[in-house]
Amino acid sequence: MDEDLEEIKRRKLEELKRQLAYQQAMQEQEEIEREQIEEERRRILSAILTSEARERLARVKMARPDYARAIEDQLIILAQSGRIKNKIDDNQLKAILAKLAKGKRDIKIERRGL
Repeated sequence: MDEDLEEIKRRKLEELKRQLAYQQAMQEQEEIEREQIEEERRRILSAILTSEARERLARVKMARPDYARAIEDQLIILAQSGRIKNKIDDNQLKAILAKLAKGKRDIKIERRGL
């Protein structure tokens, strides 16, 4: 009876080890894919932006990561669709940022005495 119990424990342990190894392999694969996607994004952005524009976008990314990511996504989509013919310089990027900033609403809440 003890032998049967030990055999069941051994099989269960082996199964758990296989599951853990599979999960680790899947996580590693996902990490590799994320890195490849990020590398492709960097490659596309370096192809369509001048160094000054990339620096400005990096500064925007430090201040507002989500906003910068959205801008990068739009630039990549435009580049992949062939709508960007020349490299975008710093002045053009400033104009794009200004246009996008105008669409933003400022919400002000004033508290008044009751």
